[in-house]
Amino acid sequence: MWHRRVRANGDGTVYQRKDGRWEAAGYVLAADGTRKRVRVYGSTRREAADKIAEKIADSKRGLLVATADSTVSDYLTYWLGSVAVHRLRENTHTRYAACVRLHLIPGLSTKKVARLTAKDMRTFLDRLRTTCQCCAQGLDTEWKRCCAIGECCQKRLSASTVTYVHSVLKSALEHTVREDELPRNVARNVKTTTHQPRRFRPLTAAEARQFLDAAHTDRLHALYELALRKGELLGLHREDLDLSTGTASIRRSLQRTRTGGLTDLPTKTRASERRIALPTECLHSLKEHKERQDRERETAGSTWQDSVPLFTTPTGGPLDPGQPHPPLRSSLNRAGLRRIRFHDLRHSTATLLLEQGVELVVIKELLGYAHIGVTASVYAHVRLRLQRQAIDALGHALGPTDDDPNDPPAAAVVR
Repeated sequence: MWHRRVRANGDGTVYQRKDGRWEAAGYVLAADGTRKRVRVYGSTRREAADKIAEKIADSKRGLLVATADSTVSDYLTYWLGSVAVHRLRENTHTRYAACVRLHLIPGLSTKKVARLTAKDMRTFLDRLRTTCQCCAQGLDTEWKRCCAIGECCQKRLSASTVTYVHSVLKSALEHTVREDELPRNVARNVKTTTHQPRRFRPLTAAEARQFLDAAHTDRLHALYELALRKGELLGLHREDLDLSTGTASIRRSLQRTRTGGLTDLPTKTRASERRIALPTECLHSLKEHKERQDRERETAGSTWQDSVPLFTTPTGGPLDPGQPHPPLRSSLNRAGLRRIRFHDLRHSTATLLLEQGVELVVIKELLGYAHIGVTASVYAHVRLRLQRQAIDALGHALGPTDDDPNDPPAAAVVR
């Protein structure tokens, strides 16, 4: 005889909707610490039952579960501590947390996640775009300035920061869609103003040669030469170099984190992890660099920090990627060149390669971009000279010619 299974208290309920989908509901521990009823959906009874069972099991283990009835403040706190922390790199999580604390919670804290509308988003972003942040964050009262003394400094967020705040909110709300808490992500229906990227003047080929000549006596000459030819360098270890085959393996990047200080971390994307060929000039410079580093180790003696990076301080410590490079500035001054950042050497590399006619897909592989579109969009503004050359070539082809009109047409050259 078949016996119907008796549903235990707290197991949740599962039933079929009029549209054919299955819906399951149950009570869980919400982000605000109270017990709330949540609903999940599935194309089959088993799928819906498994989803609600997983949420109830997490709740019984004391894990908070985000619900659509949560306020934005409670939900973002839950999302940062229970979801994003397992998916983001530490530095990215730190930036997300600062964005949530400074902008999202103050602007949207009391609103219910399920009741957020596109109008709410636009109103919030417009207010963020026009509000003095010195006043919004209470710095005027703390330092007795700005609005506190009746002289607002109008310190507004840049367009890129507003876009970043919007992207963090989109990422957070996307989790509610994946968890079947909301049918759609309303933040995706709002478009932010496209910000203009920082204007950058890359080094020309002549300026790059001038810079390398001025930096020839610098102890980090090999670093600058490789930066102008390749890219990510501070995460290189000595064992990553194979001077016999003239290659280097890019496996990690050096970053400063809040908890670990200067730390070797995996590359940001799979495309960033790669093996690259080294130019002959770089091989000579790297051999000289390793010999100089060995001499510095002997000179430093017991004060030498036995670190593994290829490029270090004179006492063996890692170079901080977040700090300016005084030797770089000195070399630029000796060369009579404008001041640039160390990362701008990487941008100059791509620009020089483009001007030499190297295909975008090759530059993408060399510099480790995840998508070729990044290469095209970032460096499109430095290709004016190439565009002029192309237009001049077309004008020459369409201009008057002394050729005999009876001559057969020449075959087109396809590049």
